[in-house]
Amino acid sequence: MLDWLYNIVGWTLARIHEGLTFVGLNPDSGWAWGLSILLLTVLMRLLMVPLFVKQMNTQRKMQEIQPKIMKLRERYKHDRERLNRESMKLYQESGTNPIMGCLPLLLQMPVFFALFNVLRSVAEGNAQYGFSEELADSARQALIFEAPIAAQFNSSPEELLALGASNAVLAKAVIAIACVIMGTTTFLTMRQSIKRSTAQMPDNPMMQTQKIMMYMAPLFGLFGLMMPVGVLVYWVTSNVWTMVQQHFLYKNQPTPGAEGAKTDGTPSGGPAKGMLGRKKAAESAPEPKEQPKIERRQPKKQPRSKRGGGGSR
Repeated sequence: MLDWLYNIVGWTLARIHEGLTFVGLNPDSGWAWGLSILLLTVLMRLLMVPLFVKQMNTQRKMQEIQPKIMKLRERYKHDRERLNRESMKLYQESGTNPIMGCLPLLLQMPVFFALFNVLRSVAEGNAQYGFSEELADSARQALIFEAPIAAQFNSSPEELLALGASNAVLAKAVIAIACVIMGTTTFLTMRQSIKRSTAQMPDNPMMQTQKIMMYMAPLFGLFGLMMPVGVLVYWVTSNVWTMVQQHFLYKNQPTPGAEGAKTDGTPSGGPAKGMLGRKKAAESAPEPKEQPKIERRQPKKQPRSKRGGGGSR
């Protein structure tokens, strides 16, 4: 069903490998194949940068209309159908599509599964998805830190040795470390995103679910035990790219109210620039003119003898 996608990913990977071989890398080395997977990941993520920027813009719009959403929830809290209808109407009027928040991740998954199937096919010795027999054998025997690129943690010692590993125990140790790195980077990317989301929408009803998923992220490392080493390289590279990309984009588009955000006329650039701006404003402001003092004259107190009208009875 997805053979067309597997062919695209396999063909692209093979062409990148040819390019690295052309510049002088050993075509059968783990460096050539590892860098091929890394560059494939970078290429895919570069194509997705516009989508990520659109995702950030969508999150900002979601933040802006959040007060209206809360009012709708309060008004139609007993009418779920009406609430959904009015919420969708509000999204359409504001030009916001909630699906955009998940689109980059959804587009990554098919490429992930395609690479998984391509490398599994290589491990089985099949020449397909743009790989010739010679190319498949080269990828099958390539080692990344003594771990075959097509090997999995659950591969038997015999299979690891057949794939070119010189030491099956060392190969499994390398794969285990890669799985730990994969789980850790997944956790860090999710925490970075959730921290941003919390600052934008503190009352997001899905926040608790997102936090649960974040703390379960290290368990992704367990799934890595069933993945080829090449897929682990792809996953870790994608996570590192995401962290760096989010750092720079979040820095250039701070949340309202955060340091550096332009809200209520506050200068951007952090506390230092803000204090400097306020100092300059104070210096340029005209000095207030001294107002004339108003003297209020109080009536003089008269002697007690004169208060009653003058005479004594």
